[in-house]
Amino acid sequence: MTAIVRDAAVLEGYARDASGLRHVPEALARPASRDEVVAVLREAAATGQAVTPAGAQTSTTGASIAARGLLLSLRAMDRVLDVDAARRTARVEPGVLLGALDRALAGDGVFFAPDPTSDETATVGGAIACNASGPRTLMYGATRAHVRALTVAMADGSVREFRRPVVEKNTVGYAPTHDLVDWLVGSEGTLGVVVEAELALLPRPARETGLGIPLPTLAEAVAFVRDARRAGGVVPRCLEYFDAEAFRLARASDPDAAHWGTDGHVMVYAEDCGDGDLALDTWLALAEAHGAHDADVRVFEGDAAIRAARRLRHAVPAGMHERTAPYLAAGGRRISTDWAVPLARAEEAILLANGFALEAGFAPPVTYGHLGNGHPHQNWVARDPDEVRALEAVVERCLKAVIAMGGTVAAEHGIGKLKARWLGLQASPAQVALMRAAKREFDPDGRMAPGNILG
Repeated sequence: MTAIVRDAAVLEGYARDASGLRHVPEALARPASRDEVVAVLREAAATGQAVTPAGAQTSTTGASIAARGLLLSLRAMDRVLDVDAARRTARVEPGVLLGALDRALAGDGVFFAPDPTSDETATVGGAIACNASGPRTLMYGATRAHVRALTVAMADGSVREFRRPVVEKNTVGYAPTHDLVDWLVGSEGTLGVVVEAELALLPRPARETGLGIPLPTLAEAVAFVRDARRAGGVVPRCLEYFDAEAFRLARASDPDAAHWGTDGHVMVYAEDCGDGDLALDTWLALAEAHGAHDADVRVFEGDAAIRAARRLRHAVPAGMHERTAPYLAAGGRRISTDWAVPLARAEEAILLANGFALEAGFAPPVTYGHLGNGHPHQNWVARDPDEVRALEAVVERCLKAVIAMGGTVAAEHGIGKLKARWLGLQASPAQVALMRAAKREFDPDGRMAPGNILG
């Protein structure tokens, strides 16, 4: 059986995730196998101890830290168990890093589509827990669409397999009960512990090309994204937005990009993939129609160049983490959003959020991310608890406006502990009651991941 760690110095190392929250677990287990997970859960059930599963603790919502009880770190369960390139499936343990999985699959000509920018530090289990997505969600969708089956250790230590139905038609009962895999993807550890996943894979595109396109304004960026989504001849896999400050952060991370673009300009990063040649003339015509200049457009061709472009994208949240780090000890943290609205309302929502911040005495947030899905991220640095509270009030005001536009309070990172207070802004009492009923069915004692989703 895996050892239960209670050493204070070790526990402190598992007290934070990317949210900025801090909860020191009462104990820690680091199992290396399914059997060890089962043993830990059985012992916890016998003593009534709460258990919070965690991967690499990259959650931005506090989902991967333990509000009470034991933290169950699954990082050591990092094996790719089987790859069937012909059936386009892989069986993996939850601690496999997404970047490592991509490299393991490369020789078979297939890949796992979900691509959060933290792929070199985020695990498959974590991606399943929060239904993670990433820039290429525009083409491939989020993690949910790529999970075929899950093996789950339940709160009492029993193990169950959940597999998607293969029939094309089903009229048995209420639709939400047809596929229990969907209950588990995005459940943030509240229903059980994923110990093995069967993933659906896709064939690798014959060609992948990135384009970095500086543009003069947010309005032109939104119009460019809208037109790119409906243009013929181009195959946009992602359409990522960088406001002026996010673009500056990206440029600062790469000496070769230091003089790219113009101060004050925003940027859209697009990827195009397919079997044929890149329709570069079409992309350039779209860019020029929205105020871009040919000389400013950077083309990233091939795997190495695409990875360099992804590093530019990752430099933005990484830079915001660096700005926040000096204030963590004083109770400050990064305040971030992952709301989404219909693309037609994206510019309006971003400007409203900027205005709410200014009215509260703060600078507008750094805004970047998945504009192609109407899903930008907005980040502020709160320097102390008073600023945390004030900025969370700004966020709540933003979320109410987003909901009124037909949007969502959380499009990518889940609810965790930070956003549980806002669940009721979007979910009706009936929907919340259904969630609580599912929670009681899977975890009748309420011991799994306390604080996540339902508070």
